[in-house]
Amino acid sequence: MVKHKNEFKCKWISWMLAFLIAFSCVLTACTPRRGTASSDSSSNPLKGADASGDTRLNVVTTLFPYYDFLRQIAGDSIRLTMVVPAGMDSHSFEPTPADMITIQNADLLVCNGGTMEQWLSQVLDSFGEGTGPKRVVTMMDCVDVVQEEIVEGMEEGEAHDHGHMHVHADGTVHAGDHDHESEDHAHSEEEHEPEDHVYSEEEHDTEEHIHSEDEHDMEDVAVHDEDHAQEYLDEDDGHGVEIEYDEHIWTSPVNAKKLAGVLAEVLAQEDPAHAASYAENCASYQDKLTELDAEFREVVSHAKRRLVVFGDKFPLRYFFDEYGLEYRAAFSGCSTDTEPSAKTIAYLIDKVREEQISAVYYLELSSPRVAEIIGEETGAEPLLFHSCHNVTRHQFDSGVTYLELMEQNVKNLKKGLS
Repeated sequence: MVKHKNEFKCKWISWMLAFLIAFSCVLTACTPRRGTASSDSSSNPLKGADASGDTRLNVVTTLFPYYDFLRQIAGDSIRLTMVVPAGMDSHSFEPTPADMITIQNADLLVCNGGTMEQWLSQVLDSFGEGTGPKRVVTMMDCVDVVQEEIVEGMEEGEAHDHGHMHVHADGTVHAGDHDHESEDHAHSEEEHEPEDHVYSEEEHDTEEHIHSEDEHDMEDVAVHDEDHAQEYLDEDDGHGVEIEYDEHIWTSPVNAKKLAGVLAEVLAQEDPAHAASYAENCASYQDKLTELDAEFREVVSHAKRRLVVFGDKFPLRYFFDEYGLEYRAAFSGCSTDTEPSAKTIAYLIDKVREEQISAVYYLELSSPRVAEIIGEETGAEPLLFHSCHNVTRHQFDSGVTYLELMEQNVKNLKKGLS
């Protein structure tokens, strides 16, 4: 059953890619080639103007955190589009033909990387030489990554909504099939908006080391798959040991500060005319992230305990490692399971009682029901902890920011540690 689901998914993407190629050929025959739209295109490093004549750097990103970092740094100096729609869990996203065209036309594509964006690798591989995004930046390569872990009481789960990375004895990296079940996430029609996957800042409808198709690789942060391969241990039979990394790198404000710096540098390289503005805005934004970091450290320094309980998945390794916190949770960060066993719930209830924990947490775009059950049995208050991987459509349209979501986390974390 799982095999058939995965085969269908791959065939679906192949069909979409075939459609995209055919559609692109029609566009090529009917419109001028990118880069020749403006009279000064010979000195313009960008691909060229869009249909409306907008010659700003066309930046496309997959996830909300990078969308927000980019708009804080660049403001109106760039055209900015987010591919994964507001209200959708990024782990279950599948691109539409319109999404593929948006990605193809990007001057700069900012992605997260990792197995949750395996769909993007397929899309990029489908583009002919010189017809895809001018530059691709993979944010997971810009910071030190940590492995997914299973802690006491946590269900390992059988499902991830994406494949695993396998590193073999010869150092090669292979993205395996998603040999898992549970690919379906329940989201409301309002949250999904499946017919409109592309969200643009202009309309308010609105992806680890640097990865480039040109000669733009930044040597100080560029580490490729073969470097990661060295982090894998070889088994006696010559096959690689499978390691899965936590992909939610932005959850640490310290990481966020580094990521913002990388984005500002890349923007300056791609759009030198606004380099000074990007640097100034980034410095101001990094100051705010430093203040946020200090707030979390203040909360933790006065905490009665260091243990936090999640009646949900746990995508916060980077955050908890940064502040020296411990956790118990129903599932790991990338699990697509949503209903823990009675044994897991009982363990979490006992842990909350044993440690006299005052709050139990759940995540955005997720059901709070398990946290509520634990709360009903223990008196602990169910509270939201926002991983910031995405926001609701209403929040997106309202212009909510990473800093605003994290400030709410400061308040809710303080309740749980008191």
